[in-house]
Amino acid sequence: MITGRAPKAAMVVAQHIIRDATRQNLAAGDLLPSERVMLEKYEIGRGTLREALRLLEFQGVIALKPGPRGGPVMLDPDASHLASSLILLMQLKDAPFSVIIEARSALEPMISRLAAQRVSGETLVELKETIERMHGSLGDQYEFLEANKSFHDLIAWSSGNPLFGYMVDSLLGIMDGTAIGIDYPPHRREAIIVAHTRIYESLSQGDEIGSEERMREHIDAYRRYAQRKYPDLLEQVIQWDRALG
Repeated sequence: MITGRAPKAAMVVAQHIIRDATRQNLAAGDLLPSERVMLEKYEIGRGTLREALRLLEFQGVIALKPGPRGGPVMLDPDASHLASSLILLMQLKDAPFSVIIEARSALEPMISRLAAQRVSGETLVELKETIERMHGSLGDQYEFLEANKSFHDLIAWSSGNPLFGYMVDSLLGIMDGTAIGIDYPPHRREAIIVAHTRIYESLSQGDEIGSEERMREHIDAYRRYAQRKYPDLLEQVIQWDRALG
């Protein structure tokens, strides 16, 4: 009976490399063993090892550092590779940009509730700083949206669930709005600051219900604004080659 396709040798080696790196508690910036050591350890050919390393590099897990003291070095991967995979899958399903807003509406209020239980004092300081950055960049949409993204990322990672952190990071990466032509005039930016301030206040008080409700109101306001001003854009199918903001 056919039970499925056996994984490629390079994929198996890549899995072993990550398993061993995890067991050795390697962190971002640490070098992996040399090519010679890995060839002997995994009993493979040079071509298979290099393909395995390219797989890990493509996933953003390692970088291949050139030079005599170089080699594969561990990275702290971000959500860009997850976002790229999601965009490709969404394009194949003819999914429009509106599904991103729908997903955020479902996820972020619940994530904000969890964050109210678990957010650290250090992260609360960082959240307040993003709001201050937004106040200071009302005339600079790029900087304003970078601070906006940081605010939502910090809350997602404060949920204590890394999957939520990567998911929110990837959703924001797929669509900050500007990538498909959504503009944020000054009055809209000011409304976002007010919403963020209310969310921050609920989080700082450990108010789970308030944090969830304030985040839901915030995402709903964004959804209504986008639907009113840019309905055609929201119904455009996500394209793999141009959606990442």
